[in-house]
Amino acid sequence: MDRQPATAVVLEPFSELFRSIVANVATVVRGKDSAVGLAVICLVCEGHLLIEDVPGVGKTTLAKALARSFGLECRRIQFTPDLLPSDVTGVSLYNRDTMSFTFRPGPIFANVVIADEINRASPKTQSALLEAMQERQVSTDDTTRPLPEPFMVVATQNPVEHEGTYPLPESQIDRFMMRISLGYPDKGSEMAMLDSDGGGSGDPDTLPVVADRATVHAMISAVKAVYAAGSLREYIVELAGATRHHPAIALGMSPRSTLALQRAAQGLAASTGRSYVTPDDVKTVFSSVVAHRIVLQPSLVASGTEVREILHDIERSVRVPSGRTPAN
Repeated sequence: MDRQPATAVVLEPFSELFRSIVANVATVVRGKDSAVGLAVICLVCEGHLLIEDVPGVGKTTLAKALARSFGLECRRIQFTPDLLPSDVTGVSLYNRDTMSFTFRPGPIFANVVIADEINRASPKTQSALLEAMQERQVSTDDTTRPLPEPFMVVATQNPVEHEGTYPLPESQIDRFMMRISLGYPDKGSEMAMLDSDGGGSGDPDTLPVVADRATVHAMISAVKAVYAAGSLREYIVELAGATRHHPAIALGMSPRSTLALQRAAQGLAASTGRSYVTPDDVKTVFSSVVAHRIVLQPSLVASGTEVREILHDIERSVRVPSGRTPAN
């Protein structure tokens, strides 16, 4: 494996802060440290997060707690069939006093935007997020307005209930860096939830602020500085190519998802205090970054084949780069 540059950063403070943030969020989202860690990685990698799970497991709580831990502005949008694009992006209102139009920003103008039950809105309203998620700006009335930095969309959807929903188009799904599920808590975590009921410990709005916006920007810069060797980048590209040519897959990884996989691996490496990426980092985030973007052949969908099974086969088929790992 290629040696890392002599100027590589030391990321021990990053990993300590990362653990503090995960522990802070974990006080309201109990027993889900792995999912919480991926959510934090997604934020410091400038990505967007799709949380797909059944109702009542803490999807919205996780998003609010993440924003609160960084002291970021958080706005929630309840997606419904009658929601209009202007309800998301904002609208220009006529002011009789000034005889001019004044733009009233919508809830998209926040650091963390919770798109709750995103698949319940019409495709037209869903598309209002496309420009915001990719270019971090909103265009209305021939005017382009930048969104706050950092900016992250955390969308939720129920994978079980499909009545009255609109499936997300591939162009939008591809804009989510990761998709995660929380699942039900274990017995101990659920007992702790019952013990603390009514005590306020489950309210994300009561969490202490662990970091600030300047810290977020510093963490984002640190992730970008994590070294990915040439052989490691080649490994990522080969994984992407394998998804595009696999006979079971109708739609493989896009170039956007290749970039997302590298960035997520950099974020994971930084969270452990390392200044370089290893193949294990790529493998760890591979499914979370890629699974929701993959479209299987119709015959396999009908037979109930899981995307993750195919991805495991691809991982085993692609040669893992070998060589001496650079010293930290």
